[in-house]
Amino acid sequence: MTKTIYGLLTALLFISCSKDSTEPDATPSENMYFPPLTGTTWETKSITELKWNQNAVQPLLDYLELKHSKSFMILVNGRIVLENYFNNHTASTNWYWASAGKTLTSTVTGIAQQEELLNINNKVSQYLGTGWTSETLAKENLITCKHLLTMTSGLDDSTDDVDPEDLIYKADAGTRWAYHNVYVKLQDVVAKASGQTWQNYFNTRLRDKIGMDGTWIPLGVNSVYASTTRSMARFGLLMLNKGKWENNIILNEAFFNEATNTSQNINLGYGYLWWLNGKANYHLPQSQLTFQGSVIPTGPSDMFMALGKNDQKIYVVPSKNMVVIRMGDAADNVNLALSDFDKTLWEKINALYQ
Repeated sequence: MTKTIYGLLTALLFISCSKDSTEPDATPSENMYFPPLTGTTWETKSITELKWNQNAVQPLLDYLELKHSKSFMILVNGRIVLENYFNNHTASTNWYWASAGKTLTSTVTGIAQQEELLNINNKVSQYLGTGWTSETLAKENLITCKHLLTMTSGLDDSTDDVDPEDLIYKADAGTRWAYHNVYVKLQDVVAKASGQTWQNYFNTRLRDKIGMDGTWIPLGVNSVYASTTRSMARFGLLMLNKGKWENNIILNEAFFNEATNTSQNINLGYGYLWWLNGKANYHLPQSQLTFQGSVIPTGPSDMFMALGKNDQKIYVVPSKNMVVIRMGDAADNVNLALSDFDKTLWEKINALYQ
């Protein structure tokens, strides 16, 4: 998306480690807490109770403010450890998730599959009809919903438009990884399969069941989610708990496991629209190069992440029972998902545990 579009969206919205897996002392045996679906009640856990380093808090907050952050949260076992707002942002202010919202689309696709409305191994044209791309029928029919979930549709990624005339053959589905907006077609698949609007299905099957607020905002050919920071944290908490909210299964664990593990053999650092840390190599958006090592070398190796343009972040760390949220403007240069900010931010978070 262009910078201009994001500027317009921003204006619109304002009108309304490397530590090892044994650290930090996050009292992993403590029961998991889930905030009530309504109201503002949310249990907290202090830095002192966790035996974290209080002296590392202010340098972390100073860095976040310096890097144009608007909000930041850390949850441990579902309880708020840090919740901070910057630059006139508040707990009730909506902000865009950008591509971090891809993980919402992944999750709702999984929910639709568990309701037997669709099967991700089926071809996309089974739900959208033929001619949704400009490919030949034979090549188009190679593209399954799973290819959209894994960014391996084989469609030309030189443009992010998703009208049929812009969806052009580049390679056979499954043979090439490329970051592309075509994933948004999964929202159309869910709508067709469920006989509901995407917004309505999303609200009833996910948003309302975990107490989120927010809405989908059409932006050209894409659809971007906007919500409060706590709503982003609620979704992170759901995923920390493998798709369960208290005793309610929102997303089945089998799909969760597929979504948060390597989904294909080209980009090991990618699941079903989730980024994965700690893999042997990874690809970046708009690149066919393979980079060796972990996506965020300073972050926990078991971490999986929702990463969005201009540094919208959900970091989920199972070994630490922790969720970390960052919303705001671009920390440095405009970016699609990853930036140097991730590396330095995790150095600052790691200092909390020393």
